[in-house]
Amino acid sequence: MTGKQKSASEKDSKRELVRYLGMASTVGINLVATTVAGFAIGYWILDRFFNSFPWFTIIFLLLGIAAGFKYLFKVAARANKDENE
Repeated sequence: MTGKQKSASEKDSKRELVRYLGMASTVGINLVATTVAGFAIGYWILDRFFNSFPWFTIIFLLLGIAAGFKYLFKVAARANKDENE
């Protein structure tokens, strides 16, 4: 292996590492954001408007968590597909 080939291989592995770190941080942020959004919709909008605490809070909190995990599985499937190619 020459110096140029080794250098290109190192650059590719660094790019892949940065790409995976970016995906991991996106998943973490998305899990938190969807959970907070579901809680906010349920608590501050619907439960206050309909005076039905805690029902809409619980329902929309669970929907937010489910949306976050759906995104997590979508990203994991995409990463697996990219790795297999």
